[in-house]
Amino acid sequence: MSMLSAIVRFENLHELRRLCHWGPIIALSVVGVCSTVAILDSIIWFWPLDSTGGSVNFIMLINWTVLILYNYFNAMFVGPGYIPLGWKPENPQDTLYLQFCRVCRGYKAPRSHHCRKCNRCVMKMDHHCPWINNCCGHLNHAYFTSFLLLAPLGCIHAAFIFVMTMYTQLYDRARDRIQYYQTGEEFIFPYDLGGRWENFKQVFTWSGVPEGDGIEWPVHEKCHQHTLTIEQLKQKADKRVRSVQYRVIEDYNGACCPVGKGFRTFIRTPCTEEPRIPLTRGETIFATRGTKWWMYGDKVLEEEQTQAGGRIRGWFPRRCVEKCLYDSANSPPADGAKKDN
Repeated sequence: MSMLSAIVRFENLHELRRLCHWGPIIALSVVGVCSTVAILDSIIWFWPLDSTGGSVNFIMLINWTVLILYNYFNAMFVGPGYIPLGWKPENPQDTLYLQFCRVCRGYKAPRSHHCRKCNRCVMKMDHHCPWINNCCGHLNHAYFTSFLLLAPLGCIHAAFIFVMTMYTQLYDRARDRIQYYQTGEEFIFPYDLGGRWENFKQVFTWSGVPEGDGIEWPVHEKCHQHTLTIEQLKQKADKRVRSVQYRVIEDYNGACCPVGKGFRTFIRTPCTEEPRIPLTRGETIFATRGTKWWMYGDKVLEEEQTQAGGRIRGWFPRRCVEKCLYDSANSPPADGAKKDN
């Protein structure tokens, strides 16, 4: 209790009941979801152990979350400060200039007001905030203001990480495809107009209405409207060509962090929102990518399932499958064959 009180201060355990309210539940859920997604995307985009920049970015992201929660909980549990019940000024003559509160049975100090939600007279009351399920006043004003300042800054950082994750993933796949087939192509992101200000104006406008009609877009001078979609189709075709056929040798229930598949498989689970797929011994699966401990691929379905439009794809532990000796999936078509040096 003493350690917790050193981080977040509250008078007694009854204060914890403030968490059982729609305001804190929604606020903490939003903070939790945004922080989790940002951390996962940060690991995918800029692995923190590979460079100083990645470490700094990851530490900053963790700091945003810690500071936001620190100020949020203190704003909630420290509270605004209440005028003592039955309070009177030291000088009896001052009562001529003060209002009397019938509920608290005492006088209201300067800048204090009675809150109907808290049922107490609050010191320097600003307002009753449903998001912290408490009043904002004298003692928690700084915590509340810091929370309002830090939350948007943390969201901006998280949004930047999300955009950069999508941006770099597309570039990396394009470079990998071009290098593998040695086509000599140069991939240019079509929606990069060549300047930060020009890119900025495509999203933020004075009227708040975004540029364009949502179908046709201004593109780089060396690109056209279908440059990106063509690259996406090439990447999909490349996945099919480079997929490897595997046979399932060990059942897997689809757990995100399977305990029974080895410690390293457990701790090296992919940091992504993509699904895990259950496996049954004897099934066939085409893997398109993977790590040392996990693989991603499409399960070969029965004809009825295929006709119904079903498709099962996702991550699974590498130890659950073995490569088929005769793999027809790696036989690329003539126009997709790798060029000789």
